[in-house]
Amino acid sequence: MTDTAERTLLLVDADHDYLDWATKHLDADGIRILRCDNAANALKVCEKTTVDLVIADIALQPIDGIELLGQLKASYPDIIVIITAGFPGTAQIIKATQQGAHDILRKESLVFELRSVVESAWQIIEGRRTAGEHKQKMPEPGGRLQVIGVSRAFQDVFKTVGRVARTDAPVLIYGESGTGKELVANAVHEYSPRRKNEMVALNCGAIPENLLESELFGHEKGSFTGAASKRAGRFEQCDGGTLFLDEIGDMPLPVQVKLLRVLQEGTFSRVGGNEVLSSDVRIVAATNKDLAQEVREGRFREDLYYRLNVVELRLPPLRERIEDIPLLAEFFLRKITKKNGMARLRLSGEAITVLQEHKWPGNVRELENTMARATALATSDVLLADDIPIGVSLRSDSEINQLFGKLFNFAEENPDINLYEEFLRYSLKRSADDTDIAAKLLGIDEFPKN
Repeated sequence: MTDTAERTLLLVDADHDYLDWATKHLDADGIRILRCDNAANALKVCEKTTVDLVIADIALQPIDGIELLGQLKASYPDIIVIITAGFPGTAQIIKATQQGAHDILRKESLVFELRSVVESAWQIIEGRRTAGEHKQKMPEPGGRLQVIGVSRAFQDVFKTVGRVARTDAPVLIYGESGTGKELVANAVHEYSPRRKNEMVALNCGAIPENLLESELFGHEKGSFTGAASKRAGRFEQCDGGTLFLDEIGDMPLPVQVKLLRVLQEGTFSRVGGNEVLSSDVRIVAATNKDLAQEVREGRFREDLYYRLNVVELRLPPLRERIEDIPLLAEFFLRKITKKNGMARLRLSGEAITVLQEHKWPGNVRELENTMARATALATSDVLLADDIPIGVSLRSDSEINQLFGKLFNFAEENPDINLYEEFLRYSLKRSADDTDIAAKLLGIDEFPKN
């Protein structure tokens, strides 16, 4: 084992009080600690001294911490860099991860996490000295995503995104309805080498079985009733890009067989056609079901499950990331008021407490809908606890009239469609997929499970 006396740590931060605290917090036998208050001096130190570990703030001058990270990794591939930040955005987390950051830590959590993360870095450094590992610098990603979250659980998701995006490995995203599975799928695509090509999304649960195969693989003219012309499917449309299969757990078994064949052989044919086609597609799938349980109960193919579940991402529900709720609520308020040309609205402390105490069964989607209703009903520029419409009954006279009016018109236009099922679908849409609220909207005790 290498002599620990060789270990050198460089702290880079404009806050001298923080530098004093970190120096005392990380001081140990055999570790030399150097300090800088800007990125330019940090680069000069690394030119003159062999530095093993750098802990750099993201808000540096004349370049920020991520740019410093990129320059350090380009010149010194073995160097370990930890980024610290007050409230790192998801784009910063992904970018820093792809540039090779060992970790990205919120400053609020440093007293609890910094020492253990530094210890893990020392272990890597010791192993790397004998193994001679080198990390490749990834190209700069493009694209911009509006994904908000500072909780550790949520940021961990995007650290994984930063690592997996550079590969073509299939990704399976788990999460309750409304947690942002499609946004994460977009992040995987936007930060991958495929970002210059298209990401095509398909909701497997929203398309009848007899049409889903055509949606995926296309069809030839006359292959079935209504096929008036040849049509390319989603696999052809996103050649070189990413295919996002949402609600993959609802895909019928016969279509699962055909999807598995494409993943295994890389080829397919349009419905009604004999021509063998191929397409270079990366698969990202998402579900709110337990696919392992679906496999055990015979509703999902085991071989397809293992093909899709190469990298697994589990999105935390909003009730498990309550520190993100104020940020998300403020983001939605700004978005809604800007779109409607309204004056800025703010949340009072009491309103934030109400938001954080709610369980949010509809997750982020429910929070956005709540902020939209609060904005529409606002009587001043500050939203108080009473202005947050959580738990407000949806069964007002006007809404009931609108509900029955729409269903009546739909029934007249589609006499062959089961009206009962349409009641269920519409009530779920009205309640942001909250089955308890949907049941109240319909005037029943419990929403049907099937």
